[in-house]
Amino acid sequence: MQKTSARLLALLSLLQMRRDWPGALLAERLEVSPRTVRRDVDRLRELGYPITAIKGPDGGYRLDAGTELPPLLFDDEQAVALAIALQLATTAGAGIEEAAARALTTVRQVMPARLRHRIDTLRITAVERAGVRPEPQVGSGVLMALSAAVHAREVLRLDYPSETDDVGTPAPPRRVEPHHLVTWGGRWYLVAWDLDRADWRTFRADRVTPRTPTGPRFTPRDLPGGDVAAFVTARFRGSDDAGGWPCRGEVLLGLPAAVVSRYARDAVVEEAGPGRCRVVMGSWSWLGLASALGRYDADIEVIGPPELRTAFAHLATRCTTAASS
Repeated sequence: MQKTSARLLALLSLLQMRRDWPGALLAERLEVSPRTVRRDVDRLRELGYPITAIKGPDGGYRLDAGTELPPLLFDDEQAVALAIALQLATTAGAGIEEAAARALTTVRQVMPARLRHRIDTLRITAVERAGVRPEPQVGSGVLMALSAAVHAREVLRLDYPSETDDVGTPAPPRRVEPHHLVTWGGRWYLVAWDLDRADWRTFRADRVTPRTPTGPRFTPRDLPGGDVAAFVTARFRGSDDAGGWPCRGEVLLGLPAAVVSRYARDAVVEEAGPGRCRVVMGSWSWLGLASALGRYDADIEVIGPPELRTAFAHLATRCTTAASS
């Protein structure tokens, strides 16, 4: 028979695996008597675990959610997995880096020496690419609010300023049906159905300010393609299969197509005469698209749409201000 401490750990692990456990089945899995199971359940209750008895012909037990966090017991693999996850969380960009580091220190202090040595051999360092600005941090409160709305399937009102909005002029709140909270390239995004625009939108979480209270519950719509990973990937790559980039424009550049195509990534580049090419490119914002096209250091003729011309005007104003400051 296992020692009491090991048996308690095994019992707790079983209770976490499924909602209800018949007492006889627990006794069989632990290779003990039903009486021993009852005693071990009482010991776990004394440690703070909210285990309720299930009435019925077979009887049984259920591990309920408690109002306080009881002492936690992990097997070796769970403890190492938790330590690795906390190290990864310190580089997640979710605004929980300090809390994750403190939690990792707490977990490490109570680990047996054999496990402490295993996690001490793992060191994760986040290295930013040269010339790339650090990604904006998202408050953990925002992530929790967005996640809760997704889980509850409740209409969410949020403030989401556009990059081309006039400074000091607040935009009206957006009303969306939140479907998924995802990460891509170090940033957090909310995938949602925009009720006012009647279309799918992907919002950068670091620019979202949720409003309370939330709205009524909704029946989830089907994502284009049916898979959130495929949908988000297609959006970033500008694929028409999932709606393409939110902002897509066409210009004529004063450079040969052979030169532009080496740096255009997902853009469509075609010859348009000697020393000129036609470029169709997408981006997450009109200002971002104008900036991406401007980096080619060539004459630009905007074919469309009008939003791209407006974005170039905003960019020109900013550049003029920067040059005169």
